[in-house]
This record gives sequence, structure tokens and C-alpha cells, in this order.
Amino acid sequence: MQQLLQEFKNDLTDFREMTKKFYAGEVSQKDYKGFSGGFGSYAQRGRKVSMLRLRLPGGRLPKEKLKFVADIIAQYQVKRVHFTTCQTIQLHDLSEQEVCEIMEKAFDAGIITRGGGGDFPRNVMASPLSGVEKGECFDVMPYAMAASDFLLGFIKKVKLPRKLKVGFSNSPANETHVTFRDLGFAAREDGTFDVYSAGGLGNNPLMGVKVAEQVQPSDILYYIKAMVDTFLAHGNYESRAKSRTRYMQAELGAEGYKAAFLEMLEKAREEDLKLTVQETPVEKSADGTRVSGNRIIAQKQNGLYAVRYHPVGGVPRPEKFAELYAAVEPMDDVELRIGPDEEIYIINLTGEEAEKILEVTSDSARNMFETSVACIGSTVCQIGLRDSQGALKAVLDEVEKYHFRDGVLPRIHISGCTSSCGTHQIGTLGFHGGVKRIDGAAEPAFTFHVNGSDTEGKERFGEQWGMMLQKDMPAFFAELGQAVEAEQTTYEKWFASDPEKLRKIAEKYLH
Repeated sequence: MQQLLQEFKNDLTDFREMTKKFYAGEVSQKDYKGFSGGFGSYAQRGRKVSMLRLRLPGGRLPKEKLKFVADIIAQYQVKRVHFTTCQTIQLHDLSEQEVCEIMEKAFDAGIITRGGGGDFPRNVMASPLSGVEKGECFDVMPYAMAASDFLLGFIKKVKLPRKLKVGFSNSPANETHVTFRDLGFAAREDGTFDVYSAGGLGNNPLMGVKVAEQVQPSDILYYIKAMVDTFLAHGNYESRAKSRTRYMQAELGAEGYKAAFLEMLEKAREEDLKLTVQETPVEKSADGTRVSGNRIIAQKQNGLYAVRYHPVGGVPRPEKFAELYAAVEPMDDVELRIGPDEEIYIINLTGEEAEKILEVTSDSARNMFETSVACIGSTVCQIGLRDSQGALKAVLDEVEKYHFRDGVLPRIHISGCTSSCGTHQIGTLGFHGGVKRIDGAAEPAFTFHVNGSDTEGKERFGEQWGMMLQKDMPAFFAELGQAVEAEQTTYEKWFASDPEKLRKIAEKYLH
């Protein structure tokens, strides 16, 4: 691994040279995107500044890495940070010099940006409370970390058709969407995994194919190797639009794809890829202080807690990282975990420590609706069509006037385009950006998705009901909230009782 990391670091010379050429106007935006993505960086809209994505396997942000992020933000006066739905941190608005320097310093701090974008194995995901969550099947985090190390080895060895996303879930809550990932490991109560493959969100979404059941955790690397080899053999190298793993399923059929995968699995078994991981149980003692609240989660370790912090839109104040580090630095065994809904969890807290973290994170979303998910949007993203962050802010500002009870409005998911970086397709209510012509004029609009779900065994993509003008979204949610509030119930129960009530309200705003 050390040799591989040194090779990654040596590649930074090429990144510096290409970035210099891009900002000098010698390289096209398309060519630079194809190159820089493999290093976890993209030029933002307008070609004047860059984004850098910090790859954090399993969403883990231990104290030493938290300190690095806090120090970098202070040193370079980073003005915009975003938590992603793939459990990474994006630093935005970086100059040519800044993006190169921070990338190199990240390597020295143990944060690898390589493969953070482009046609590579991406950040490996894991349920954020794995290892501490009550009711979980088992702790999947050690396996996610081992998978991440293994996948890094492919970055220098093979040329994939497109990106490859791998995830692990610790329960049927399926927060990491493993049943419709490129490759997903779903934990079972018997201590094994069910394995799903060739699924994904975005254009032409598909649920994954269950390629195996009751897989021993020690065998996961065989399945990862089989996935890579299947993608190399059957992936589409000719059309980028059809080069995600789900198109192999569409081309071969579910049974045909499964057969192709299992063939590669048998070949992979010729290698010695048995895995042994060392689990590290939490041995911290409680202090006897009991706490509760809508952001407090009691861990399975008696007397210990996790605190959920969700900055609105997944965009925390940059100074928040330094504040969090100052708070957790003296606390034993505490670490942060980034969640797939753009929040973070601070875990392994005693009751007294949890109270301190609650205070430090008092700017968190206050209710379910404020925990809504939005990608960074078109003001930053090259391919984004609509300003997801702006749309969410406008809706929240309008709804704030009504002081609805928590649960009257659900968490919503907003993507600036069809790529589903805001995971709109599996949201209770979701939106993806586009354009609608009204009286001959192009109006900013979002396609409305209804009743998606990511729960294992109940997975479904939301139905598309039509397009809603961006300017009408605040009024729609105000009316929806008033309708639910009038029945003194929650949105979930209100919709379940009669979905047509939502359609009657929505049809006033849909085109």
C-alpha cells in the first residue's frame, strides 16, 4: 500500500501541470474534466475556481482528519464546504494554486483524493452509525475500510468504462442504497451479507441484481474483484451515456448479468483474497448522565450517545470544523461520521459530552423538513441545470412563516439535474432540475418525483408527476403543509391515507 500511495503522490506533478494549462486556457474544459476528476477535483462553472473532494471511506472523519480539514479551511480561508450524499467533503472556490497545494497536503494527512471523481472506484460507503447503532445486524465498517484499500489498488491497474460505487449497509434501513448500487453488501442478522450488483440512480435507474446470499464477510474481496472484472468485460467503452454498470443489466438481462458475474467470481476465487479484519469494540465508559432529544441517538453501548448535526443544505459554516475539533479534541474515542443525507454524526459521547456537542451544533436543522437534501447545484456544478441550494432555501424561507409541527412536511431531495446527486429518485418527495417553456419562454423548473423509498425490501423509485416551476415550489410546500397540519397528522400518515390528496394540491402547480 505504501508503494501505491507514493505512486499517487508522484502523479500530483501531472495534476499541477494540467491544472496550470487549464487555467492558462490551453486545455478545454471537457479535457480537463476528464483528467482532473480522477484526482477528485473539478473546475467549477465559469472556469475560474475549482472544487476538491476529500475521499473519506465509510464517511469516517477521525479527530486527526477533522483537524486537518479545520486547519486547511483556516489557512486558505475556504468560504464554501459541502457534505455529499457519497459521504465525502467538498471544498469549493479554490484557486489553481490552492487546489494543488491542498491536494498534496491531504495526502500527507492520510486523505486520498485519487478516485474521488472520474472513471474510477469511488468513495466506499458504509452506514454512518455502524458499530454503535442499536438493532444493527453487525458492524460493517471494518469491511468497508478493507474494501476501500483493495479498490484503491485498481486505480493504477485498470481502465474502467465509468465510475464504480461500492457500499455496505448494517441494517434494512439501507441508508447507503446498497440494493441499488454498482455493488452493494447488505448485512444480514446471521452475520453474513447479501450481495447486489449493477444498480444505480440517475438516468435510467435500476434496482440491483441479487447475485449472492449469505456471503461470509471474509469473502467480500472476491466479489469486488468479480465486479471489476465483469465491468471490464461487459461495460460499454463506446458510449459514456451507457457505460454505468446498470446498463450491463439492461443489456444482458438480470439472469444473464448474474451468470456473467458468477463466472467472474469463479475466476476470482483462483486468487488468495480471503480477508481477516480486526474489529475494535468501543470500550469507553458512560458517565451516568442521561440525555434525550431529536438529535440525540442512544448507542448500543450502554450510556453512550451519538449527536446528529445537519447543516441546512449540507453546507456548514466553514468555521464549524474548527469549532467541532475544539469540542471533541479532549474527548476519548470520539469521531465524526458523514451520513448519506448530508449530515454528520458525532459518536461515542458520554451524556455530558453529548450536551456539549448539542450546544456546539445548535445551528443544526431543527426538524425533518430542514434536513432536506440538495446537491451543490448549477451555480457551482458544470453540468447542473438548476440551483438546488437556492430552490431549497426559497422553500425553507417560505415554510418558516407557518411554524408547522415537525413531521408535517417530509424530508425532500433536490438534484440540479438528472444525475441524482441529491438522490431525488428515492426521496419521499424529490425534484430534479430542468427547463419548462411557458408561453414561449424558458422557465427554471424541476421534475416532481413522488413516493420513493430506499428501505431494503421496500425499495422503489418515485413516480414522476410532471414539472413544477422553481418559483412555484415555495407556494406548493406552504399549501401542502397547511393541508397536513389541518388534519393534525404527519405527512407520512396523510399521504398513506389517500395519495390523491397530494395529487389534487400538486396539479395546481404542475405542467
